[in-house]
Amino acid sequence: MDAVRSMKIFIAVAEAGSFTAAALELDATTGYVSRMISELEARLRTRLLNRTTRRLALTEAGERYLNRCRDILASIEEAEAEASQAHATASGTLRVHAMASIGQNYVVPAVAAYQRRYPDVAVDLTLSQNVPDLLEEGYDVALRVSPGPLPDSNYISHQLGAVRGVLCASPAYLEEHGTPNTIDDLAQHMRLQVALPVFPADHWRLIGPDGEHDVPLPRHRFKVNVPDAMAVALHEGMGIGALPTLAARAALRAGTLVRVLPDYHLQTLNIYAIYASRQYVDAKIRTWIDCVRDSIADALTEDARLTGAHAERRTTQTNAAATSAAPAAARG
Repeated sequence: MDAVRSMKIFIAVAEAGSFTAAALELDATTGYVSRMISELEARLRTRLLNRTTRRLALTEAGERYLNRCRDILASIEEAEAEASQAHATASGTLRVHAMASIGQNYVVPAVAAYQRRYPDVAVDLTLSQNVPDLLEEGYDVALRVSPGPLPDSNYISHQLGAVRGVLCASPAYLEEHGTPNTIDDLAQHMRLQVALPVFPADHWRLIGPDGEHDVPLPRHRFKVNVPDAMAVALHEGMGIGALPTLAARAALRAGTLVRVLPDYHLQTLNIYAIYASRQYVDAKIRTWIDCVRDSIADALTEDARLTGAHAERRTTQTNAAATSAAPAAARG
């Protein structure tokens, strides 16, 4: 017997005072209602109602059971309303996982914007290089980076945008060691490796106006698995390294790092948001996906302007230098 259904029938009978009146209220037959009460009493091994030909009366056990049934059904209704509200209203705790650089540079600003709009949502953000199991580890959303489409899985994914890798160095390093003007010039420089699954382990694949070039990386020099740590190494003048623009954006804006070979970039990296199911998605997840998509789109647009402006500035400077040199050569 369905316990909740039997409780509802018992409450209806107790409040109506008869099987017939309860049956009318429940849109059922009197025989069905009477049989359900008899089965309930048999399962509980307790008489809940004293029956006469003229009326029904609750036993002492029946009165106690009636009060508990009302409390239980009220709790069930409250739980159902709360669950339904989760689909309609953003509230509760949102658990998010992201790679460190994405988290620091894109996700934290997105969280700030999100919580201004949805103050009833607490955000628990975990940053690591590992790829989590959403269900086992209890995350609502994970943000991942991939050089191509994600492999098929049971999860739902949304592409939020794409970011490129660029070569960077500190002004001090370039002043001391010279600025490479061609890809072949890179062989004369310290080439530092950021060890991420999205980058090849032993070379840079540079893409530019003349196609793709593979630049080998020396072994046993320096590598690190976190882009922000690579940025620190570059600030220290250790060499030239590849960084996703998301990890280089602040330093490029401040001028503490500069682009090397600005006409070239590494492969494009897609940023995805992943969550467990498309059906009955919690409002906090749905609204977070919308918010982080808008926030990352704005940041990526800013990154594109930043790196594009830098490349344009470098090209303009080179052209100006060539123009000023031409008359001097003619005079010679």
